[in-house]
Amino acid sequence: MADKIKFALALLLLAAGLAGFYMLGEQAMIVRVLSVLAGVGAGAAVAWYTEPGQRFFGFSKEATAEAKKVAWPTRKETMQTTGIVFGFVVVMALFLWLTDKSLEWVLYDLVLGWKKS
Repeated sequence: MADKIKFALALLLLAAGLAGFYMLGEQAMIVRVLSVLAGVGAGAAVAWYTEPGQRFFGFSKEATAEAKKVAWPTRKETMQTTGIVFGFVVVMALFLWLTDKSLEWVLYDLVLGWKKS
């Protein structure tokens, strides 16, 4: 039950930060943005002490560690793959254009007997 209360308090702090942005409409933009950041920070601090918050932050840490393990392609590999994709697009465009013109010729000229002007 305590976790639910803490989580509700975190949401209220976040909402208060957002409400502060609109309530401080006459103030400088930096003050308004700081109110939002303060609400987000305070809400995150309170959420940190809940069990779901601890699971979320643990998941975030694991996700960051996994993202660091990703083997990114080199520039050469990226350029080669991009070239292959562009080449395939050109070949498919030509194939579809030829297919369209062939069907047009078959249907209009041979089947229907229409001549395009």
